[in-house]
Amino acid sequence: MVNIIAEISKYMMIVLMAAYTFSCFSIFAQSYEEDEKRVYILQNVLMFLMQFLAYAVMYLKTGEQKLLLFFAVQVVLLVAVILLYSILYPNVSRLIVNNMCMLLSVGLIMITRLSYESAVKQFIFIALGTAIGGIGIQPSEFVKILFVFYVAASLKNSTEFKNVVITTAVAAAHVLILVVSTDLGAALILFVVYLVMLYVATKQPLYAAAGIGAGSLAAVAGYHLFAHIKIRVSAWKDPFASYNEGGYQVAQSLFAIGTGSWFGMGLCQGSPDLIPVAESDFIFSAIAEELGVIFALCVILICVSCYVMFLNIAMELRNRFYKLVALGLGTCYIFQVFLTIGGVTKFIPSTGVTLPLVSYGGSSILSSMIMIGIIQGLYILREDEEEELEWKREMAARKRRAKAAREKRERSGNGGRNSEDYEGQRQNPGRRTGGGQKRNGAGQDEPGRERAIKDEQRGSRNKKPTKEKSKFEEVPKQRIR
Repeated sequence: MVNIIAEISKYMMIVLMAAYTFSCFSIFAQSYEEDEKRVYILQNVLMFLMQFLAYAVMYLKTGEQKLLLFFAVQVVLLVAVILLYSILYPNVSRLIVNNMCMLLSVGLIMITRLSYESAVKQFIFIALGTAIGGIGIQPSEFVKILFVFYVAASLKNSTEFKNVVITTAVAAAHVLILVVSTDLGAALILFVVYLVMLYVATKQPLYAAAGIGAGSLAAVAGYHLFAHIKIRVSAWKDPFASYNEGGYQVAQSLFAIGTGSWFGMGLCQGSPDLIPVAESDFIFSAIAEELGVIFALCVILICVSCYVMFLNIAMELRNRFYKLVALGLGTCYIFQVFLTIGGVTKFIPSTGVTLPLVSYGGSSILSSMIMIGIIQGLYILREDEEEELEWKREMAARKRRAKAAREKRERSGNGGRNSEDYEGQRQNPGRRTGGGQKRNGAGQDEPGRERAIKDEQRGSRNKKPTKEKSKFEEVPKQRIR
């Protein structure tokens, strides 16, 4: 009976995950806040249902009641995060908050399956945000964030050739230090982030081409100079031929993904513990084995939806520094996802980086949450800029309408005086009309009316459409995108 429940639950979890993933992209098509709120609530319901199914299966398989208590504590933490964001920071992006909670949930489910003690440490680190025993701090995780701020500040001040050379030299020094310390993943992330930020700041394809060329030459040189790079490249070329010399991890990862197939083996029915460092670097392979490739693809799409939101924020920010920071952090996030998944699927050589918000690791979790917090702050700044722009547009429209009305009154008054003068001159040609200050209220200037109507239309051109509502029903507020 337990096996039947476990088998049915894996399909239900895939359906819930697919529905959540679809809602991540459907939210971009919503125009009204009420519709968005309904989607966000649906996402939370789907997330908690998936968590309940996962921990119910693990409880039935192991019979350990501590799993149910751990699930309840997780629900309390995630609900607190969602409510605190909604109350304290109502203008933040709920999509990013929900995606963060979903990725944390998936990571905790899989880490709990692999090691309950590691899952508890991960949970405490998420809740408190401080390192505890058994969790080390990796400085390169935080260097990435500082590096993005440095490059953004440098390129904001000047994009002249001299400043570009200085900034490039500093970036190259960072990358070289990480390569020498065998941290290839962080070195690649810094290199790609700098190229993207440099191209966006300068709009010079020549700089990007030169950077790619220099990076390719450096990669070839590093392959011949550093032994650890040779080992990883040989393991990437043929992990089975070099099974005992570095290819063991990649080979086991491929076995796990192939064993799981589209729908997975089901929680507690696979062997993800055979994968080396399955809790951190190769957690994507463990997810694919027990929850299926479809579930794993949904995880990738959720990460992509976060990146789309980061790009949306970067493109709509008007401050050059904030724009570069948002772009740099977004590139850092998505490229780390690419390196992790590409390494475990043998698409690229393994670089040893973790999957943000999913993999086990104190430094990885803390740096990812700091990154998302910065992005949320930039999102609030973007909304403030949008509100200020809308206010300026409204004031300009009011001035145009007031000017049009004033011109209309002047034309109607001039028209009335001209008609009185004409009648008086026709009745008494020898008499001059000396005043004629009385206005003819019935007279209207058709060209002036048409011009006022055009001004009204021009002033309201930037306003978003509203739903058709009854006379006594309130029109919902639209979301500024």
